[in-house]
Amino acid sequence: MSAALIAQLPRTRAGWLALFGLATTLIVLIVVAADRLPPGVDWDDTFYPAIRAVWAGTSPYTAAPSFFMAPWALLPMLPLALVPASIGRVVMVIVGLGIYAFVAHRLSGGRRISVVLFLLSPLVIDGLYNGNVDYLPILGFVLPPQIGLFLVVLKPHIGLGIAVFWLVEAWRVGRVREVLRVFGPVAIGFALSFAVFGLWPLRFSQLLGVSAAWNSSLWPMSLPVGLALLAAAIRGRNPRPAMAAAPCLSPYLVMHSWVTGLVAILDRPYELAAAVIGLWIFGILT
Repeated sequence: MSAALIAQLPRTRAGWLALFGLATTLIVLIVVAADRLPPGVDWDDTFYPAIRAVWAGTSPYTAAPSFFMAPWALLPMLPLALVPASIGRVVMVIVGLGIYAFVAHRLSGGRRISVVLFLLSPLVIDGLYNGNVDYLPILGFVLPPQIGLFLVVLKPHIGLGIAVFWLVEAWRVGRVREVLRVFGPVAIGFALSFAVFGLWPLRFSQLLGVSAAWNSSLWPMSLPVGLALLAAAIRGRNPRPAMAAAPCLSPYLVMHSWVTGLVAILDRPYELAAAVIGLWIFGILT
């Protein structure tokens, strides 16, 4: 345990009692909320069966045919395989809110209004309601590229733009050596996953057969917009347009994955407010 972490621990009996009371209250709230929160289709049908399969020593791709992400996406969720799905869903909502708030705070420069607007946007709420984990690749946006790449590749329709941006930046900084330094760890991760689970990315083709009712992509009409955003990011050496580019480049994504467009303008509270208000109007009218 680091010295900084030790220094933050309670130093009195009253402090430890307060910490215990807070933890107990949180657990009670989770249990109570588990009985009232509606089921989340992505959590119940995809992620929970996948982590249960890992605990049982079987492939998550077999147990959950709708699971298309890299296998390391399940690692932080594995402890939730030991609790009922309803409790795990509540925990995932809390974790998701925390990650979204952290990313919004970082990318907004600490603007509280931007954090509040972002968390109240229908895209964030819809993603959490459905039990999805779009916040994992978005968390990668604010991490060092070597670490962030493990997250942004979980959902190419969210992280492709920033991954390409990091690739170009690595080439600019140190050519082949820097590219290998930044992208080498995630390349090794992919190689190991292929050795264990086979060429699981080939399963992405199945998404193209999903009902149009779930597909909110504007591809191929959005393709020029995505390429323009990516070009603007690379020319200006500004990652924010690249954050918004990926959904425009993808032939398949669900509505809440467009949240990356809001992420890109977190430092512009007025534009963010206009986008969030517009999204709510669109949601109410449709």
